[in-house]
Amino acid sequence: MGEESKSLSGSHGHHHGHHHGHHHGHHHSHGPHGAGVGPGVDYARAFKLGIVINSLFVAIEAGCGLWVGSVALISDAGHNLSDVLALGLAWGAFALARKPPTSRRTYGLKRATILASLASAVMLCIALGAIGWEAVVRLSSPPPMNGVVMMVVAGVGVVINAVTAAMFMRGRHTDLNLRGAYLHMAADAVVSLAVVLAGAVIYATGWLWVDPVLALAVAATIVAAGYNLLRESLDLAMDAVPSHVDVEEVRRYLVSLPGVTDVHDLHIWGMSTTETALTVHLVVNGESDDDERLRRIAEYLGTEFGISHPTIQLERCLSEQGCVYPDRLMQSSGS
Repeated sequence: MGEESKSLSGSHGHHHGHHHGHHHGHHHSHGPHGAGVGPGVDYARAFKLGIVINSLFVAIEAGCGLWVGSVALISDAGHNLSDVLALGLAWGAFALARKPPTSRRTYGLKRATILASLASAVMLCIALGAIGWEAVVRLSSPPPMNGVVMMVVAGVGVVINAVTAAMFMRGRHTDLNLRGAYLHMAADAVVSLAVVLAGAVIYATGWLWVDPVLALAVAATIVAAGYNLLRESLDLAMDAVPSHVDVEEVRRYLVSLPGVTDVHDLHIWGMSTTETALTVHLVVNGESDDDERLRRIAEYLGTEFGISHPTIQLERCLSEQGCVYPDRLMQSSGS
């Protein structure tokens, strides 16, 4: 029997036991700047602006802390510096992901966004741990604080961090790398707001314990977001199915296609934080226009499941009894 491999660029012959049709589909949904996270948003400019204004704030906050002798302001400046580094890391990955593929790196450097989101999640968890530790230490021995200076400096921090977080708000739903940047800045805005409230209470009552208690409460509320970012980033780094794709729904769609008798070797993974790839073998019977069939499948996978890089191989079944490969079916699990 003959085997014929077909792709969009041509065809060539082999000799095995069944026919193959092979197709690579590429369906991208990028913004005008190649972000892949929604039209009309220049995230490169957002990263630049966020890094500049937050670096200036770190310098101002550290200077004010030294001026009034506030350990709290100095430590918060150090925490904000880690967020500037996180923004720089996310921006670097964002830029690398837009570089074209090469003969050595045929996927390009898209995976940099996954590594950056993983690093960002780890940094966020470390920052939350540092906030919690410092709050516990200060709770047992609260240092003297100037409530007015705390309110003024932290109020500026609320504005700067909120504005920076807003620049990444749209992209956080579709890009894990941008979500990491957003969570860092949103967490800082909430922490700064807590410092404003603590400063007001301390100014009015002199209760120094309010500051560390609020810091602990804020850290606790952000833990869930940090954990989810870490879990999803680690999943993508380990080639797990992206959270927005239901693999069983994909399988049911493929099995329901006319002429398909079996689906095996189905693999779905994230090429980056915005692009998803799929490879699958479909066992088919009967004769049909393979190119048109593959084009329709690729378009549906892109539209309905957000899978932008499908690679589909057709295995022609010429047996009257039908052809199935139960030993190669991917067994679904709860993991």
